Amino acid sequence: MSDVADALALLKRGTHEILLEDELVKKLESGRTLRIKAGFDPTAPDLHLGHSVLLTKMRQFQDLGHEVIFLIGDFTGRIGDPTGKSVTRKPLTEAEVRANAETYKEQVFKVLDPAKTEVRFNAEWFSSMSAADMIELAAQSTVARMLERDDFEKRYRGGQAISIHEFLYPLVQGYDSVALEADIELGGTDQKFNLLMGREVQKHFDQESQVVITMPLLEGLDGVQKMSKSLDNYVGVDESPGAMFNKLVSMPDSLMWRYFELLSLKNNDEIEDLRQRIERGDNPRDIKMELARELIGRYHGAEAAANAHRSAGNQLADGELPEDLPEVEVDFEGSDQAPIGAVLNRAGLVKNSAQAKDMLGNGRVKVDGEAVARDHLLDTGKSYVIQAGKKRYARVLVS
Repeated sequence: MSDVADALALLKRGTHEILLEDELVKKLESGRTLRIKAGFDPTAPDLHLGHSVLLTKMRQFQDLGHEVIFLIGDFTGRIGDPTGKSVTRKPLTEAEVRANAETYKEQVFKVLDPAKTEVRFNAEWFSSMSAADMIELAAQSTVARMLERDDFEKRYRGGQAISIHEFLYPLVQGYDSVALEADIELGGTDQKFNLLMGREVQKHFDQESQVVITMPLLEGLDGVQKMSKSLDNYVGVDESPGAMFNKLVSMPDSLMWRYFELLSLKNNDEIEDLRQRIERGDNPRDIKMELARELIGRYHGAEAAANAHRSAGNQLADGELPEDLPEVEVDFEGSDQAPIGAVLNRAGLVKNSAQAKDMLGNGRVKVDGEAVARDHLLDTGKSYVIQAGKKRYARVLVS
């Protein structure tokens, strides 16, 4: 997708805010390979789909030909990100950080293209930074500026302690963008202050300011609260294919487009085609099944995706035939053609003529995969695969 307008439309999909969009356009128009940064402090190795929102946007950049930097904050993880916290967060030990980082690395390449991903640890540059360097970095902001952060302000007004090292966190995150020469940084909406700090720190070090893209928090399966294991409204990336399938197919219809926007790697035209199918009367469950197969394929492979419905306890997927398809012969005594209703009756695919009429009127009868009407005629001397409803199938020889 070389056209800048199309690329911008894809990159804007699902985003909360782009600061600044005109700068993003200029970077895309430059034609050079951009460096896209997203930082992850490895504090919660038990991942769910909500954690993959940033990864999905990163993969979209990769598919457009750009390079992604997956930054593991092994140094900043030992500070503890104060974002959204009402108290100082307990720093992690080096061993805890490394163990959690390995879990992240195992998962990210199920979304990201390894050939276009640079995995970095910010201890690379901070471990060798001198006290003088850190003082210079600290001089790039003021206490008043830090207290503009909502969480810091609330804690200050509430008389709760704020440690000096917490003020350093946004500056340290900003310096990561300097060390990596980031063109764009991605983060959640709760990271906006830290991301914008990166723009300021880059200016001080005579770099072009990065574009900031914030992504929203993914709603959980209840469609209300953010996805969280504590709220039991999550889909874990390491859950079994059957469990993922059942959860995703059972989500409220109103939620599925949000999940397509934030989690799918389909392009905008493909998603629009799915919307058109709904408008034409397709069952929303079928569309949710497409999303489920895409995500299961990403985390468990193509074979698991193809068979997820079985592991979820569903005998057949839509349009799938059982391996032990029964064979039936019905005799129409030398006639050239046979009415479909009579064939259904004689083949034992319906209880009676009334049920055959009802199912045909509702489009629930398929012959060789195509829905047929009440007046449909079958040529004799041929074999047909006939489906009546979702559970009755047979290969019928009409003689």
